[in-house]
Amino acid sequence: MTTSPVKETTLNEADGTDKQNADDGGEPFRLARRRKRKIDTVDKAESQKSTSDVKRPNFPPLKKGRFLDGTAEEMRKIPIPVNRYPPLKENWLKIFTPIVEHLFLQIRFNLKTKNVELRNTKNTKEENALQKGADFVHAFALGFDVADALALMRLDDLFIDSFDVQDVKPLKGDHLSRAIGRIAGKGGKTKFTIENVTKTRIVLADFRIHILGSCQNIAVARRAICNLILEIGRAHV
Repeated sequence: MTTSPVKETTLNEADGTDKQNADDGGEPFRLARRRKRKIDTVDKAESQKSTSDVKRPNFPPLKKGRFLDGTAEEMRKIPIPVNRYPPLKENWLKIFTPIVEHLFLQIRFNLKTKNVELRNTKNTKEENALQKGADFVHAFALGFDVADALALMRLDDLFIDSFDVQDVKPLKGDHLSRAIGRIAGKGGKTKFTIENVTKTRIVLADFRIHILGSCQNIAVARRAICNLILEIGRAHV
């Protein structure tokens, strides 16, 4: 067996070249070395001068609100349906008094947009006063009485749940009307029974149902109403 001659390489550290044997016939190559970029001191001085000459913008401090205590001015708008205009006009004083005297809010009815607008003032003490007032007006707009809607301002564990009859069961025509009749009962007897047992308030607004109460009571009342819509155990509701 014949072995090929081993190429001998020598590294010249002075010029950084790799010298091979003459038998190879290749050109010597130079090893690549990392070079650090040198920044002259003159360039550094010029860059420092340029940064020092640039003036930083001086913005005024942000304003949280026009109130002295730093609270921001907020507003809520509650749309009022057309069928609730007469009750709103009759009970305006009952709605106006607790919002202004207890929550220390400003209220008005915008005739152009048909919305009840609420706004906080510098005398507003509670942080969630604006939300309480909006929930109170919204409950009245859905059809609840002022006394029932006023409970949303006094208690924190009351909520409103709304759903359509067709969400439970797709009904049309007379079948839909009979389902609403089963919920109301003769003279509203079935509706009053569910309200008294579950300690809730129920509003039947056309094909939409609104329930006011706590979470557990709302669940019980909604289950009873769904059973009436589905005609399940109607005699035991």
